[in-house]
Amino acid sequence: MLDENKFGIRDKRGNWKPFKLSEPAPIFQLPLNFIKIFKWIFGIYGYIFPWNFFYGLIAIILWLYFTPSLSVMKSFDYNWISYLLIRNLILTIIVCGGLHFFLYIKKTQGNAFKYNGRWPEKSSKNFLFNNQTKENMFWTLCSGVPIWTAYEVFSLWSFSNGYFIFINWDTHPIYLALTFLIIPLFREVHFYFMHRLLHWPPLYNFCHYVHHKNINPGPWSGMSMHWFEHIVYLSGVLIHFIVPSHPAHAIFQLFHAGITPAFHGHIGIEKIQIGKISINTSTQPHYLHHKFFECNYADGSVPLDKYFGTLHDGSEEAQERMMKRYKERMKKMRIVE
Repeated sequence: MLDENKFGIRDKRGNWKPFKLSEPAPIFQLPLNFIKIFKWIFGIYGYIFPWNFFYGLIAIILWLYFTPSLSVMKSFDYNWISYLLIRNLILTIIVCGGLHFFLYIKKTQGNAFKYNGRWPEKSSKNFLFNNQTKENMFWTLCSGVPIWTAYEVFSLWSFSNGYFIFINWDTHPIYLALTFLIIPLFREVHFYFMHRLLHWPPLYNFCHYVHHKNINPGPWSGMSMHWFEHIVYLSGVLIHFIVPSHPAHAIFQLFHAGITPAFHGHIGIEKIQIGKISINTSTQPHYLHHKFFECNYADGSVPLDKYFGTLHDGSEEAQERMMKRYKERMKKMRIVE
């Protein structure tokens, strides 16, 4: 097991903070370092390997072996729609439930590398059923997965009927492969602007507050959102109305949106340890968003927060800038009142 003290420090409250500051992907860093960019794209724990490759591979397997044919999906039918819903429920339970079971119930690595020293609330009136995990599961399974499935049903039906622009791998393999690579970056850009919209006070008070009850997030927190936020969050798949693509891309995009928040955004742990293997989750930017609310609206790869002045890279300087921004906003609100 790794010694967390070599990678970060715990404060008096028991919260852990990594020494390494978060930074954007090398393709957005100046001056450009082409060796660093190459390693980021093709190296281990880079852009492609292992995660986007793994998620893309799962999406292709889902398309080839666990999705009805386009001819079947040309018309809406209870059988294939319910099949997709059950398929997505099983995927979500395996991923979110598996991570939660090993890390939060069995506590296989204790609280090593866990940002927040406390565990999720088990008795709090702030949550449905007075339990954070139960509320998270409710919103994820009863709203998140059905709306994910609804978007997937609509997308596949649209490909079947020519509303989405379908192109085949046989004729455009390079273009479609590059499209697979671009989707995660597009998702982050879409997420940033939709996320900023959800922090607009009327929308925040209507729906986004549900997600932000998870100040100490866990694997089930990623898709724990109000139903309206699920509609907004997953809407990026509608880009296929104007971008020529393949049904596997829509499956990949929705699978990526539905599953990655459990692992990369809300797991609450910097490094997962399996025997002698350590897996970096790159979770700190979004954890800081849940902790402070006023920063890191994107996930950190695309430097939109830096461009718009909402970046918190984990440094004391970033903390001071955020607090100054917060105080200025509060002053403006008092003036308006």
